[in-house]
Amino acid sequence: MAKSPAKRLLANIWEVAEVVVIALVTVLVIRSFIAQPFLVSGASMEPNFINGDYLLVDEMTYYFRSPSRGDVIVFRYPANPKSFFIKRVIGLPNETIKILDGEITVRTADGAEEIKLDESYLPDDLKTGNNLEQALGPDEYFVLGDNRSNSFDSRSWGGLPKEDIIGIVRLKIFPIREFEVISHPAF
Repeated sequence: MAKSPAKRLLANIWEVAEVVVIALVTVLVIRSFIAQPFLVSGASMEPNFINGDYLLVDEMTYYFRSPSRGDVIVFRYPANPKSFFIKRVIGLPNETIKILDGEITVRTADGAEEIKLDESYLPDDLKTGNNLEQALGPDEYFVLGDNRSNSFDSRSWGGLPKEDIIGIVRLKIFPIREFEVISHPAF
C-alpha cells in the first residue's frame, strides 16, 4: 500500500529533523570538549597573531598533559571570566620568573636551575619591560603577550590559575593566505 502524500511529507520532515539534531549535538560536543574557534582581538600577540586572526583552540590536550613553556593559550581572564585572552606560557607552577633589563630568567620549581629564555619567536629588538620577580603557586602559570609593550598580562595581574585555561592554539585558519599549524618553540 502506498503512503499518502501527507505521510511521505511527514517522514521526510522527520528524517531532516533527525539529521539536524545529530549535527547540532555533534557540533555542541566538539565545541564544548574538543575544539573551538577564537578570534584575536587586539595587538597583544603581534607580530605572531594579529587583530582579526581566526584560530582553532584545542581543548583536549590539557586533559592529558599540563601546559608547557612556549604554548600559546586561550584562557578566561581571572578578574573577569567573561573575557577571553590569548597569551604565551612563560612560567610553570612553582617556578620563579625574573624580568630584569628586558631579559627573562626562570628559576625551575626545584630551584636547581635558572634558565635564561631565548625567545626566537619575537623580533630581535623587542625587550620585555617591567622589571619584576614573581613566584608562582602550585597551579599557576606566568603568561605574556608577544607584543610586550602592548600586553596586559601576568606582569600586571600575577599568575594565571590553571582552572582558567581553555586550551592551546593549534591552527591559524583565517586569513586563509596565512593558514598555519602553530608550532611549539624550543627553549
